[in-house]
Amino acid sequence: MIAKSLLQKLARKHGTPLFVIDHDELRKNYRAFRRHLPRVQVYFAVKANSDPAIVRTLFKEGASFDVASMPEFMIVHENIKHLSAKKRQDWIWDKIIYANPTKPTETLEKLNRYKPLVTFDNREEIYKIKQHAPDAGLALRLKVPNTGAMVELSSKFGATPGEAVDLILEADKNGLVVEGISFHVGSQTTNFENYVQALSLTAAIFKEAQDRGYTKMNLLDIGGGFPAPYDATVKPLKDLAKIINSEIERLFPKNIQVLAEPGRFLVASAGYAVSKIIGKAVRDGKTSYYINDGVYHTYSGVIFDHCHYPIRSFKKGRTSLCSVFGPTCDALDVISMAENLPNLERDDFVYSTNIGAYSNASATYFNGFPPAKVVHVNQ
Repeated sequence: MIAKSLLQKLARKHGTPLFVIDHDELRKNYRAFRRHLPRVQVYFAVKANSDPAIVRTLFKEGASFDVASMPEFMIVHENIKHLSAKKRQDWIWDKIIYANPTKPTETLEKLNRYKPLVTFDNREEIYKIKQHAPDAGLALRLKVPNTGAMVELSSKFGATPGEAVDLILEADKNGLVVEGISFHVGSQTTNFENYVQALSLTAAIFKEAQDRGYTKMNLLDIGGGFPAPYDATVKPLKDLAKIINSEIERLFPKNIQVLAEPGRFLVASAGYAVSKIIGKAVRDGKTSYYINDGVYHTYSGVIFDHCHYPIRSFKKGRTSLCSVFGPTCDALDVISMAENLPNLERDDFVYSTNIGAYSNASATYFNGFPPAKVVHVNQ
């Protein structure tokens, strides 16, 4: 954890708004995931925070990568471009999954030269891949329960269990190789039963495929959803890992390669936002603070990720209930209507922790305000 004194020092040096990434925390989270889920290959979900320096640190740790666009693919590729053609190809096959089930034809055409592993969940995608990326390997994205997830994904992605094997056989009929099955239980999943149900459904699909003559699958992708420790109600990874390890051991033979796509878990706690008070008013008897960061910028997760990031003060003192707004002229730019803060003045610094995922990744230039400056520590 970065000391508050360092955050203030960085804010004075670089100005605000400031987005700080602690690379020691990235390494700690990656190693914890590997320790608690030793059979699982870690594919960092780049969409959570695609900063090239983050990708570089995780690359050095030995991570694999889940990408969902060509720009994300190329951010990862930058780390292997120096390898020989064969070594680069072997690395891509072993360490990258293109886990966006629906891909533009232009993307498939660019991907095909790399012979990647890609996901699919419908017949149209099979025919598209056959035409534009016939050298790709496939993983079927399965629809599974997302009950209680902060961000539900099953309404947009995933083949139903009833159609899964038909799709696998259709891909095989078209000369494509389905390497395995993937699923996603929903982002920030605190209902661990989702994983139990998903693994059971997936094991049943493996069995049905074998019973119907398809024996080429050797890959299980358990997706993301691993919760970040936003507050004390979130159970630790080790509790979830015990459940996952037990179910994988029970349901899947040793020859099945298992991978996961954590994003939030790896980067959330590594991110800090530091901003300053630019205005202060009293509205309906409640103090309102205006800061130079907001939901169109680092706090975009308030809107897109359904997440709350408490605003904290470096000052001490008796607190009262306050509102905190971003700098833009849009009334949507509300960070919080209920923060307990001491009496603050213009130019005082405030900060938020656990804001490394789905935050500056979706920051904009709305209203002419640029995203926060990014500073990396402990690289």
